[in-house]
Amino acid sequence: MNVTDKTLDEAEYNQFRLFLEQHSGIVLGDNKQYLVRSRLAPLMGKHNLPSLTEVVKHSMKPSERQLRAEVIDAMTTNETLWFRDRYPFELLNNVLLPEYSKLGRPLKIWSAACSSGQEPYSLAMTILEYQQKKPGALAGSASIQATDLSPTMLERCKNAEYDGLALARGLSDERKRQFFDPLPTGNMKLKDNVKRLVNFRSHNLLESYTLLGKFDIIFCRNVLIYFAPEAKAKILRQFAAALNPRGILFLGASESIAGLTEEFDMVRCNPGIYYQKKT
Repeated sequence: MNVTDKTLDEAEYNQFRLFLEQHSGIVLGDNKQYLVRSRLAPLMGKHNLPSLTEVVKHSMKPSERQLRAEVIDAMTTNETLWFRDRYPFELLNNVLLPEYSKLGRPLKIWSAACSSGQEPYSLAMTILEYQQKKPGALAGSASIQATDLSPTMLERCKNAEYDGLALARGLSDERKRQFFDPLPTGNMKLKDNVKRLVNFRSHNLLESYTLLGKFDIIFCRNVLIYFAPEAKAKILRQFAAALNPRGILFLGASESIAGLTEEFDMVRCNPGIYYQKKT
């Protein structure tokens, strides 16, 4: 056996695809061995395993809980952007926050599969900017529940420290000055007033949402594309149940609910769309 063997044969790859879907809901397409190799190769040295085949084989054993968690963590980790696609945040600032400020109660938002935290923290910055423009708006302020399956990502989110590369992806210099503190390392850390608006917790989108409570707005963008149709339909049903009446769901620009659920109306808001729970 080659001590640096980072390959999987077709049978091993297909077995791993099934394992990953069963435990995380994520569906790997054909010929994505390169993705498995790039994500899992670092675990070979960490766990003193001689090949990628052994990493995969051991991760499927019920007794190897730690390795299994690390494999799923590595395969579900995705970096993201600040204020991605722009329009959801502009719509929140210009239309939704003025509407929800009339409710006379706190606004509740869920950022599902929040990755490294850019989305929920972008939402928090949007809310703070709105409150700066309109002091006293949003009775009881707002709270953002952010969830992810990856312990590594959740720890990074809570730490709220970002390097120059991450900060360059969608974040203006003005927002850096207003919402971040510089660190001696050259990184920047979010200020407490931003962090206070966001609560992070572990959650698998295929499991129950009951303990999360009810929400006015759910963001789950560029996530459903990784799931099989049956899993997508289940997640959308649970989103509908977790939303308050006429609650709003944002999906990714390339994602659609067609043929998966009848519980939402599609609303066009040039240049994008969102989905509103039917009454």
